[in-house]
Amino acid sequence: MEEALIKKAIARDAGAVEALYDQYAPRLLSVCFRYCGNRDDAEDILHDGFIKIIQKIETFKIRSDGTLEAWMRRIMVNTALNFLRSRQKEKNFVDIDPIVDKIDIHDEEESDPEEIYLQVDRDKIMELICELPSGYRTVFNLYVFEQYGHREIAQLLGCSENTSKSQLSKARALLRKKMNHLVNVNTSPVYEKV
Repeated sequence: MEEALIKKAIARDAGAVEALYDQYAPRLLSVCFRYCGNRDDAEDILHDGFIKIIQKIETFKIRSDGTLEAWMRRIMVNTALNFLRSRQKEKNFVDIDPIVDKIDIHDEEESDPEEIYLQVDRDKIMELICELPSGYRTVFNLYVFEQYGHREIAQLLGCSENTSKSQLSKARALLRKKMNHLVNVNTSPVYEKV
């Protein structure tokens, strides 16, 4: 089925292109959203990325089920990175946000990370990831979701491997702190005034 759809999309069959979009757009939109942190920009990235997908679909080689989605994801990630670069040309987009960098990420007693993750729902975790500063969020996404190594991330972002490692460490610590705070707020006893 996927192979026939790809062949029709290569021939620029409008129905096949629409079917590809309908099938993959929701998952690809979530990829875009994780990188930019807001829906409007994510939709712009999805649009631009999908145009690239259709323009390059004839270069795709079918290897097994799931490879089309992985190929499309790579295009969306690269489109998102290009979008971030274009938005922040005046500075390197992996710069650490100076305000966030001054926050002491170890100032609260933290719970066990496994315990925290089990107490926060998936949508809230994604929301917290989107709230991370751009550099932290970008490295976190590339490392955790795309499973790139620090060398690959450094090459993609034009930074050193140590910068990539530092950004990831700070992203994890800040995310853990935010989740810990959320869990503590939601489990604190509520006292009624008498």
